[in-house]
Amino acid sequence: MKEYLTLADIQHDLRAGITTCEELVGHYLARIESNRHLNAFVEVYADEALSRAREVDARIHEDRAGRLAGMVLGVKDVLCHAGHGVQAGSHILDGYNSPFTATAVQRVLDEDAIVIGRQNCDEFAMGSSNESSYFGPVRNAADPDRVPGGSSGGSAAAVQAGLCHASLGSDTGGSVRQPAAFCNVVGLKPSYGRISRWGLLAYASSFDCVGPITKSVEDAALLLEVMAGPDEYDSTVSTREVPAYSQQLEWKGTARIGYLREAIESEAVEPAIRERTSMLLDQLREQGHVVEPIEMPLLHYYLPTYYILTTAEASSNLSRFDGVRYGHRSTEAKDLESLYKKSRTEGFGDEVRRRILLGTFVLSANYYDAYYTKAQRVRKLIKEETERLLTQYDFLVSPVTPTTAFRLGEKMDDPLQMYLADIFTVQANVVGAPAISVPNGTDAAGLPIGFQLMSRPFAEEHLLAFSNYLMDLINAAENA
Repeated sequence: MKEYLTLADIQHDLRAGITTCEELVGHYLARIESNRHLNAFVEVYADEALSRAREVDARIHEDRAGRLAGMVLGVKDVLCHAGHGVQAGSHILDGYNSPFTATAVQRVLDEDAIVIGRQNCDEFAMGSSNESSYFGPVRNAADPDRVPGGSSGGSAAAVQAGLCHASLGSDTGGSVRQPAAFCNVVGLKPSYGRISRWGLLAYASSFDCVGPITKSVEDAALLLEVMAGPDEYDSTVSTREVPAYSQQLEWKGTARIGYLREAIESEAVEPAIRERTSMLLDQLREQGHVVEPIEMPLLHYYLPTYYILTTAEASSNLSRFDGVRYGHRSTEAKDLESLYKKSRTEGFGDEVRRRILLGTFVLSANYYDAYYTKAQRVRKLIKEETERLLTQYDFLVSPVTPTTAFRLGEKMDDPLQMYLADIFTVQANVVGAPAISVPNGTDAAGLPIGFQLMSRPFAEEHLLAFSNYLMDLINAAENA
């Protein structure tokens, strides 16, 4: 079966009778089986997906199919799906089946998307390499000895390897964009509150966002259009009208673009990434866009602020996993206190325990003001600095990551080096702005490089239109 870049291509062939949804699902199931070494899926819904495919085929034949008919997608193992398991890549939720469906998942199902399975991820979405999962690491299809990025590594690797057409991931500090960059696909983090978080297992509630991973900006726009909008179950979701993103992908005119100077000049950024980023910025200048370097005085505070606040929120959010009501319960417990301690110690992995401990420390009475309160103040300053820059520029751009995909195990013994992989992505989550990763070629070893664009909150239509234009520009240069 040919490789489809967009859902529009799939739907054209479905209407022409060239293929069927059932054949598409069968093709992806065969691909999943032949790529089991990537460990992208933790559970595959083979019979269910085939049955649903036949239902969607019937609706297409009757001309009453939804907007996502023909889209076979995977769902990150942090999004609830009624009657299906959800574990957030953790032992603590062994055997747990969700009694309800996340709003984002329900909305794609309502438009006739076909969910083929749930995808591996870093435990509770805490990680930048997809090595902290209870189900084992995911591997990068470009080089199986390397990581796919995290925490939505399984979701990105599945799209990269053609195991599904698209995926739904989550992004707390870059968890959609970073794996998208490592896997040569498109990853969109929408504005905070643009998509409901109902049914998303919480890591850090004021940072978490649901976002699509696709092969094209066009499909990312359509998925955002379907998932976005008010939800009675989520008080933090925006009530703003949802634009027809998929119908507004033509960019007109020129843009003012600010690029992070350190991303081009710092030796901490790999030479191939600096080179590809500089080449793209030069192309944009040639196209008549204003491209200027910008300074971000608070750049060195992004990661400390992010990790203080997210670990604090994680400490609170993950307190519900105690071995009492659901999931893993220690068999060694003698009383209630030991039940809590042993169940959580056995159920959580090293990285999750590390972040819970850090979060509990910064929230403790003696250190609350010194760390948590101060980090909240710095977050406000970062937000004000970003808003000021976004009044001067349409987009702020940078590489997605300072390096290409690193080798499995390379950074597991040095958490600080792992955290530095998020240096360019956390800003968007700290301030709640939308950001996207688009493929920007490869290095000499064939490892993918990503380019990130960030725009004003709730300006996704402009971000998506310019990203679509940018991908055309990149592809034209690659094919010249």
